[in-house]
Amino acid sequence: MAMKRVRRVILFGAAGLLLLCLAAAGLSALGNRNLPTGPAVLDHLDPLDKVRLQETLHLKRELGEAVWPGWGQADIPVVLWNKEYSFLVGYPDPPAEWDRVAGDDFDGQPYYRQLAQDPQNFAVLVGERRAASLATKWEMDNFMMTQFREMMPGPLKPVFPYRLLIQPTEVHISGVLHESFHVFQAEIASTHFDDTEKAYRDDERYWSVDAAMHEAWKAEIDLLARAISSKSDDEAAERARAFLAQRDERRQTYGLDAALVDYERRIEWLEGLAKYVELGIWREASATPSYASLPALADDPDFKAYTTYSQRWSQELDQMKRQAALEGDVRFYYTGMAQAVLLDRLMPDWKAHILTETAALEDLLREAVQQPH
Repeated sequence: MAMKRVRRVILFGAAGLLLLCLAAAGLSALGNRNLPTGPAVLDHLDPLDKVRLQETLHLKRELGEAVWPGWGQADIPVVLWNKEYSFLVGYPDPPAEWDRVAGDDFDGQPYYRQLAQDPQNFAVLVGERRAASLATKWEMDNFMMTQFREMMPGPLKPVFPYRLLIQPTEVHISGVLHESFHVFQAEIASTHFDDTEKAYRDDERYWSVDAAMHEAWKAEIDLLARAISSKSDDEAAERARAFLAQRDERRQTYGLDAALVDYERRIEWLEGLAKYVELGIWREASATPSYASLPALADDPDFKAYTTYSQRWSQELDQMKRQAALEGDVRFYYTGMAQAVLLDRLMPDWKAHILTETAALEDLLREAVQQPH
């Protein structure tokens, strides 16, 4: 009798779990019917895109100097693009290939468009100036949902909860400011910026060596993660020294020549600093009680008023730890960013030295850990 009761409990439990799964799948399928469909027209900026960009520029003006002196007040144009058009904002007299958007404006000023021609997320040249270029939020969200939909097995395609892939507006805001900082790097340290872009010529050669280094990279990144999580400056300095020693050992063990070492250092300078600014501006907005976002953002369902920064920071640290075995330069976004966070602690004036023509983050960190803390 006892065994029969156990079997009944198991069967009822399994049936209940199946019903819950079916209900969840049904709800997910219904939710997918109400996913955002994107702007109705693509030949001008959507009103919500305008509000998000207004907030982006407002945030940069109000708190940008706290993140990086000089950058907050720098005049940097922005390009937002969708699958059909690129839109140029903050560029009063653009090259002739950019047409004024008739009957529309951005903050009372004209803005311009051209047909999208291999648009990029980076600091792009527009005439003789650079602009911060990024896809619209809808394009970014839709790209992610499309990628997942294509990877899903057939039966799961209609029931996967794609809404979970829609990012907070803060991700887009900070992404535009990431690209904006690239423009600042190019203007302040143009030779270093150009040399860093040239480092990508060693891309294929670097990643052909990298597969053998995954375990060593894992140890290196773990030490770096522990360093930025240290409770005291002395502990942070000690762990930073261990990170640098592990880095030196890895390079020596796997015979990285000067060009491949520079590949790491230069991309950390380029992308690590921009990643640092991307997260730093979000942190400042979250931690500054006096900062008020634009009221119009109250109508944006994806805007969280910067309250999810702590969650984002934890996600970024987790993502950094996963980079050791992943091919691609994203690894250096994180290792560069983490070194910058350490320098905030161990060498408070480091920003005055890093935007020179030869500086690398690890050079300043090596200097910082030699100082008493």
